[in-house]
Amino acid sequence: MPVRAINGLARRLGPGLITGAADDDPSGIATYSQAGSQFRFGLVWTLLLTTPLMIGIQMLSARIGWVTGEGLAANIAKVCPRWLTFILVGLLVVANTINIAADIGAMGEAVRLLAGGPRALYLVLFGALSIVFHVYFSYERTVRVLKWLTLALFAYVAVILSVSIPWREVALQSVVPWMYFPHDVLVKDYAAMVVAVLGTTISPYLFFWQASQEVEDNRLRPEAAELRHHPAYAVEHLFRIKQDTYVGMLFSNAIALCIVVATAVTLNMSGITDIQTSSQAAEALRPVAGEFAFAVFALGIIGTGLLAVPVLAGSAAYAVSEVFGWRASLSHGFREARGFYSIIIAATVVGTLMSTMELDPIKALVWSAIVNGVISVPIMVVMMWIGQSERLMGSLTITLRHRFFGWTATLVMAVAVAFMLLTSF
Repeated sequence: MPVRAINGLARRLGPGLITGAADDDPSGIATYSQAGSQFRFGLVWTLLLTTPLMIGIQMLSARIGWVTGEGLAANIAKVCPRWLTFILVGLLVVANTINIAADIGAMGEAVRLLAGGPRALYLVLFGALSIVFHVYFSYERTVRVLKWLTLALFAYVAVILSVSIPWREVALQSVVPWMYFPHDVLVKDYAAMVVAVLGTTISPYLFFWQASQEVEDNRLRPEAAELRHHPAYAVEHLFRIKQDTYVGMLFSNAIALCIVVATAVTLNMSGITDIQTSSQAAEALRPVAGEFAFAVFALGIIGTGLLAVPVLAGSAAYAVSEVFGWRASLSHGFREARGFYSIIIAATVVGTLMSTMELDPIKALVWSAIVNGVISVPIMVVMMWIGQSERLMGSLTITLRHRFFGWTATLVMAVAVAFMLLTSF
């Protein structure tokens, strides 16, 4: 591909790429690491299943933001009772704050593993860095920095390249995983891990973030509102959204696949089957995969955490601000959008304080997954209504193909929630 074409593609990528990369945060890394270490290659099929569903629902959220010129929470408020909107947004904020705590905790532990020193100090520094990143950087600079941070995810590709992979076994266990289960594996444990992988891959905060970033991009183009319903302009920009989302989601699930396969080869095949946090996965890699794999895995945790925490705090701030009618934009300074930035600071500070407590990390992740799983279903149902509404979307309602993938993703998440509830009793 010519250099000019590559540069053009890089300029078109933004919300979709950043959203996809943020999906592979330290919390996600912990889930994928546990999946690989506990079930070897028996959960690879879930990543193949979620890829088209993830693409479909994220394209819908991006389309809603671009077409309506408003974030997802603002559109939800137009079709739902105010009390229901408050509940959904409140649950989103709680889930995001728990995720922030887990991610900052994982970053602090990763630095301690690499360099030693007090973990609490690193937690505070990462929390402060995340706040400074949001408050003092302009939107354009924020996007540029977030794009560069996505490169940290290639650390997991480096791990794959540093170890020998039995690809035939990967393919067989992906197709018929039940044929390779150890005798001590419980069906409920496997079902719970399926739910965890689905929940960490298709998460509500990603919907809110990508829709809001499309709104931000529109604000940088004053002509967008007038030209939005011009057929040629609409086709061009909907293609850009499609391209951006495809690249971001394929990138996200490819990295997730690398994490599952890497931990399966280095940990499960060495008899290590109980990895509950991303930092434990990094530490466990040291004796079986060498210092190189250990170092890139730990550095990947830090890089993805720096990428994900601003997305988690930002998506919560967008949602709350849109419901209350506050100014919500990274293009505004702190004085112009006090409420918006106050939510970012509050979510990050509370998450940082939670990360310093002696909390069971896996419990924090499970509760976050439960909240995300429960709220994702009604949010996805409302998103489908919005996407099909001519009142809100005009002539740019979603196509039959998008409706199929959107409703399929919603059904899959509904089944996942049912499994989650069944396995919890």
